[in-house]
Amino acid sequence: MTAAAEHYARLLAAHYTWMLGGDLQAAASGQLALLRDLDVHADPAADPAGAVAVDLGSGPGTQTLALTRLGFAPVIAVDTSDALLAELTAAHARTGGAPDAIRPLCRDIRGALPEAADPASVAAVVCMGDTLPHLPAKGDVTALLHDVARALRPGGHFVVTYRDLTAELHGTERFLPVRSTEDRLLTCFLEYLDDDTVLVNDLLHTRSATGWELRTSSYPKLRLAARWVADQCRAAGLEVRHDEAGPRGLRVLHAVKP
Repeated sequence: MTAAAEHYARLLAAHYTWMLGGDLQAAASGQLALLRDLDVHADPAADPAGAVAVDLGSGPGTQTLALTRLGFAPVIAVDTSDALLAELTAAHARTGGAPDAIRPLCRDIRGALPEAADPASVAAVVCMGDTLPHLPAKGDVTALLHDVARALRPGGHFVVTYRDLTAELHGTERFLPVRSTEDRLLTCFLEYLDDDTVLVNDLLHTRSATGWELRTSSYPKLRLAARWVADQCRAAGLEVRHDEAGPRGLRVLHAVKP
């Protein structure tokens, strides 16, 4: 596993839906609205046999569930966490979704697309949340974007959201509150290691009958400049149609395979 995958397995996976607000279906509705605003939807004329979509770094499935609502099927949900994929499968079942509409794939997102789908067969690929900077090196980002371009059919959509961490914070600005409730409090602290990497230190306080307990873990995250990501998409053969700041401090890029 990558350092990010180990970090999530050790600390964050059990609290991921809570981090999103605690309501998986509400979070999926937010992603649905974002994808609709970008005019991402299944096209039966272009994909008469079914519009395959791939969610890279699906987590508990907010994007996967949104893609199914947009008519994509099957949606291949790729994540390193068996626990989060099980949460997604259970959430989909509770909504009465067709069992074959979602295909969980537990693995690293690097190399997942060639395994999951044939070239030029996928109607949409998404890599949302802040998954892209979790890759170990910028070369992995470039390779992933080329995999995306090969997997997409002509007219297929690619949507990525990520945090641009290239502007360095200083002093107490580096302490970032994530979420707090009566029983949990998550804060992260950033350390800038070099031009390409920031160390994310997560501090999770949980309350029990005996008081508060602190658990900590750290992992490196890539500092990806918006212009660089867009240029890498174009170099891979994708046409960038939308690239600007979006909700929750995330950059939103939408590209299409010509």
